[in-house]
Amino acid sequence: MASRRVAALEERFGEQLFERTSRRAVLTPFGRDMLPAARQLVQSAEVLLNEAAAAKRKPWRLAVPGICSTAGLARLVAEARGYGVTLDLRVAAPAERRELIHAQQVRAAVLAVPEDEATWSVPLGLAGARDPGVKRVYVETLRMGRASAGPARRVWIQPEDDVPHIRDPLTRLRDAVGLRPAQLVAAADLTTAAAEVLCAHDLLLCSPAQAGELALHWRPIGEITLSRGFALAAAADGNPQHIEARLGDALARLLGAGTRAGASGGAAA
Repeated sequence: MASRRVAALEERFGEQLFERTSRRAVLTPFGRDMLPAARQLVQSAEVLLNEAAAAKRKPWRLAVPGICSTAGLARLVAEARGYGVTLDLRVAAPAERRELIHAQQVRAAVLAVPEDEATWSVPLGLAGARDPGVKRVYVETLRMGRASAGPARRVWIQPEDDVPHIRDPLTRLRDAVGLRPAQLVAAADLTTAAAEVLCAHDLLLCSPAQAGELALHWRPIGEITLSRGFALAAAADGNPQHIEARLGDALARLLGAGTRAGASGGAAA
């Protein structure tokens, strides 16, 4: 292999680099003249290789949703290392993830998007502390009648779902079926919302996986179909395609998504 490369160089240069009459490798006068430049080239190549290795080790900062479990995040980081990628995860709410990507404080972010723009989709429904005894929960059943006793039941929206493409259809449904404005509440955090659901007869808008983690009974919404949509976006100078190509399946598992966009419903999240 080395002799073929030397021969190719000699053909390129139009001069011999080594004497062919000696059993040992002896440089020709032309070869000796080229030696300093060759050494400089080798040193430059070593510098380039070192820089490439350092660039590969540089953490790839990625903004992810706050709904992701610690175990799921750890598995994503571990799987990324198997591909030679060091992830530096930033857990943030939907609006903050957009701000981080626009400010280029992260190289990429998993953004909350409508389902028709999504790469990954997660079904949403209503979950409560009691088994509803039905296959679907209809929001209209929460309407307070004149003879209703006790406080009105509420639907809690967690921060990840407090986005227009989820909140607005639910608000329109609330008004259409005659619920009070206070019966649809955006919580400051998931813990607060879950505590209210566990203490009262309220309901939490969530995925099946979250309901399972909280020991709640999950059902689809009767009147409308809602889902979380996610897509990977890069900062202005970045390209997330190589991350998505390598870690797309791992990201889907992290988000609780069983299908790509366009396949409605998806696996239970």
